[in-house]
Amino acid sequence: MKKGQAKHKLCRRLGYCIWNMPKCPTTKERAYPAGQHGKSGKKRKLSTYGEMMQEKQKLRAHYAISEKQLEIAYANAKKSEGRTNEKLMRNIELRLDAIVYHSGLAPSIFAAKQYVAHRHILVDGKVVNKGSYKLKPQQVVTLDAERSPSLAEAAKASNTTAPAYVEVDRENLKVTVLRAPEISEIPFQVEAMRIVEYYAR
Repeated sequence: MKKGQAKHKLCRRLGYCIWNMPKCPTTKERAYPAGQHGKSGKKRKLSTYGEMMQEKQKLRAHYAISEKQLEIAYANAKKSEGRTNEKLMRNIELRLDAIVYHSGLAPSIFAAKQYVAHRHILVDGKVVNKGSYKLKPQQVVTLDAERSPSLAEAAKASNTTAPAYVEVDRENLKVTVLRAPEISEIPFQVEAMRIVEYYAR
């Protein structure tokens, strides 16, 4: 199986693309679960554990993070004050790669990770090559147009609607983090409380 097809296996199980990609099989002829009986088989009702696991898989897939990274994010959210599910989502959404993706500087989370790793992204004018870098309010993220003119042109042409907690200057390829996001504003909806319940078992 091709890597791109495997990437969308979860999308086919859910019946929609978790990255809103136009080339996802769920937008074409294969909007049914993967596997031998996917096309004709009935959709099974998930158990409580299955629902928790599915939400965890959705979150990991959308942000392309490892199990270890999610465990660390949960542990950090649990330690501080406030609702754990909200803190978990804020911490993950304020990762550098997530902001690069959701602001439209990169067309996908996978591209965002590459841009960061290949040193095309600056934070407050300095190169940061770790996608897990946590941004704070008033920090400014830019795409280095001189280093990567083709990526810059693609980013300028992006029609992504940026969330309200960031300010995007598309022409200058600049994104300012205005504040921490509310969970309802994040452009990816997942039942974060199910994930908290999974780790609290």
